[in-house]
Amino acid sequence: MKISIKNGAVTLAGNNILEQIDFEIKDNEHIAIVGRNGAGKTTFLKALIDPDLLEEGIGEEKLQITKIGNPHIGYLKQIEFDDESVTLLSEIRSSFSSLVAMEEKLNRYVEIINKKTDDKLINEYTNLQEQFKLLGGYSYQKEYEVMIHKFGFSESDKEKAISTFSGGQKTKIALMKLLLSKPDVLLLDEPTNHLDISTIEWLEEYLRKYKGAFIVVSHDRMFINNTCSIIYDIEYGKMSRYVGNYEFYEREKQRRYERMLSDYEFQQKEIKRLTAIYERFRFKPSKAGLAMSRLHQLEKMEIIEKPNKIDMNTFKTNLKEMETSVKTVLTAEDLQIGYDIPLATLNLSITRGKKIGIIGANGIGKSTLLKTLHGIIEPISGSVSYGLRVNPGYFDQSLAFLSKDHTVLEEFRNFHPELEETKCRQALGSFLFKGEDVYKSLSVLSGGEKVRLQLCKILYNKPNFLILDEPTNHMDIVGKEHLENILEEYEGTLIFVSHDRYFVKKIANQLLVFDANGTTFYPYGYEEYKRGQENKEEKQPEPREKKQKKEPSQEVKSPSVNLYTLRKEVNKLEQEIIRLETKKEEYNQEFLKNDVINDYQKANALQEKIKELETSLTLNYQKWEELTDLILTSKKDAN
Repeated sequence: MKISIKNGAVTLAGNNILEQIDFEIKDNEHIAIVGRNGAGKTTFLKALIDPDLLEEGIGEEKLQITKIGNPHIGYLKQIEFDDESVTLLSEIRSSFSSLVAMEEKLNRYVEIINKKTDDKLINEYTNLQEQFKLLGGYSYQKEYEVMIHKFGFSESDKEKAISTFSGGQKTKIALMKLLLSKPDVLLLDEPTNHLDISTIEWLEEYLRKYKGAFIVVSHDRMFINNTCSIIYDIEYGKMSRYVGNYEFYEREKQRRYERMLSDYEFQQKEIKRLTAIYERFRFKPSKAGLAMSRLHQLEKMEIIEKPNKIDMNTFKTNLKEMETSVKTVLTAEDLQIGYDIPLATLNLSITRGKKIGIIGANGIGKSTLLKTLHGIIEPISGSVSYGLRVNPGYFDQSLAFLSKDHTVLEEFRNFHPELEETKCRQALGSFLFKGEDVYKSLSVLSGGEKVRLQLCKILYNKPNFLILDEPTNHMDIVGKEHLENILEEYEGTLIFVSHDRYFVKKIANQLLVFDANGTTFYPYGYEEYKRGQENKEEKQPEPREKKQKKEPSQEVKSPSVNLYTLRKEVNKLEQEIIRLETKKEEYNQEFLKNDVINDYQKANALQEKIKELETSLTLNYQKWEELTDLILTSKKDAN
């Protein structure tokens, strides 16, 4: 299999998006496309699906598009749900329609053969069974069950209609379908969006073992580094290929630029030297030959163009002149967070200068904690208090504080009414809103532009305590790196939520980890935390099955249990599950009301409540399954 494009270009609405595309992908190659926001990465993926978008580029060759082997290309953006009334399980199983049909046929064969012996049917059954086995028929169910679990869906979610899931959950379902369809070439556009760290790590492992080829567009540097061995960089409308992981690409891109700049500067000096000799001696008969030889050298020289500087243009801010707070910036005592249902209870004391990263699964309470610390939502119980001279700045990942009816300038002035327009424009200019950009309506801004505007509003006040909820969402790599540099030098206090491991590793010197058991505080950064987790896994005892195989003579007896108490606990859980499911259905109905649909803040708050209910339901279902299994085991032992 091979796909190649020579000297391609893409023009949209009269604008040259990509001027020179030279690209190829072969069997099993794992490729990342990187570049600034708006560079044309997603446009390029669309052009791979629809070659009609391509035209001839500015290179010397003719446009040439080659496909060898008729590869099947799977693109996440292509996947739509034909019928959103079907269940999640049915939708996922549709990826294996041929295997499901074979399985049904095998079952029919078994029914017929059991009634009458027929050598021909037995032979057909045996051949079909062998084909079924070779195609993964005896493992496909386990494959999709593992994937459903890894992407954060509960057992009860499998029987829910697609229409009942949020936009982010539907994206996950579409991604699962795409992965399970196993195309020859996977096209993945920001696949780590909506995924928590544990799911991202699972996806990395899955892609590393993927037998086909894939092309991924992503701003997640660690994800790219762990999955891809070829990087295509888009800059100034041109694609450049690097064979290596992301860390190699970063070094090699800088090295190439320095070498090209050195070659250009050397040639300019040589041109200057040869020109000087020619001008000096061209009118002297005795030196005419010397002068002409230098002229010929100049005429034969292949001129090297000055290389473009690596595009590092990004926002600028200065947080040096902020007021110093007291040593204890924030204290949370017996703080129980959540909306209707408690998500976590914690005690927390944040001292000046600490940078705390919060990580954990989606919907488990991380954003809720930040909202509670900032006073946006009330705690269920307990208290939060700020120290003296603490000036907080809060960044909301949903960007709900932005009014879509405002222009950029109006939004900033609304937040800083004390400033004259000139000052406002200067502040916005440092965040790349220049000239007429300040009159853009917020409704037409990209995700990255909205993030820059919100940061501009917050950071202008020089807060000495930053509360940031997924600040790098929608940022390109250059923007992330610049924000990292700002936060590394930041002398204030910081608490933030992020699923970007590279960002967490670089910024956090302490961690607060959310999991099903609550929260755990670690007085060190991400790398040490990961080492500790890996050591824990290595020290885990062997599973019981392995011990039984090694020591078959030893009988492991189950501890005696009180069946009455277990059944009572199961009944309680079932009642709680019914209550939670009813409450969730009420919220889903409320979500469809006009006053919620048209109010972003109300919709966002309701979405948070639904997430919390889903988390509680998952935990209750898990406990219910454990107890029912224990009851069944106890009954077997008694018999």
